[in-house]
Amino acid sequence: MLKISHIQAYSDNYIWLIQTNEGNTLVDPGDASPVLDFIQREEIEIDDILITHHHFDHVGGLQSLKPLIKGSIIGPESKNIDKLDYKVKDGELITTIGLEFSVIEIPGHTLDHIAFYSNTEKEVLFCGDTIFSGGCGRVFEGTHEEMFHSLNKIKNLPPDTKIYCGHEYTNSNLNFCLEHDPKNTHLKDKKIDIEKKLNSNQPTIPSTIADEIKTNIFLRCDDPEIKQGLGLKDSSDVEVFSKLRDLKDSF
Repeated sequence: MLKISHIQAYSDNYIWLIQTNEGNTLVDPGDASPVLDFIQREEIEIDDILITHHHFDHVGGLQSLKPLIKGSIIGPESKNIDKLDYKVKDGELITTIGLEFSVIEIPGHTLDHIAFYSNTEKEVLFCGDTIFSGGCGRVFEGTHEEMFHSLNKIKNLPPDTKIYCGHEYTNSNLNFCLEHDPKNTHLKDKKIDIEKKLNSNQPTIPSTIADEIKTNIFLRCDDPEIKQGLGLKDSSDVEVFSKLRDLKDSF
């Protein structure tokens, strides 16, 4: 049995709770308060915590939660994260509550950013702030080229992989995508579906790799019409990505 639930934090953060018959694992608990409320209400214990990167809205709950967990806090090689029990690198395998995850280094948003990918029961990816539904994270510490290559790593995962990202940004992201990819029928259909979910107070996450390839403009930098629309017909895919990321920063 694999169940993945979201715990809302701040205005738009998602803390993910992974549950199997063997226990409960959290991903990126940026705020302890909603987690404590949840585990008290549901009468559960937390086994492990997985961390994708050092930003406060992903690690802010660690100090309060560490004394309560039964297992370990696992995260990237980073001097910016206190409370880690184990630091992991690209290609390493970890096991939590009966699920095996492979670690994927995806620098760009931050230099220490990692993702956790598992196909033990279902294909799932916990990717923090590197890829969002319809978008990608701002490039704070890395380079545009690093972020582009990190997104390509994600793009090459199995198409049915469900993507669990760190924020509810989908509607705004799709508005940006439509501005630069207006003929994309998959994108138009997704926008309608997303608006229905938001109007019903439902999360728009997870999406899938297959869906993002069809609709996320940051995974479509090789599309000739997108290049033409940006005036970058003969430019490299990385240059197209860089232009789009700059435009999104001021969108």
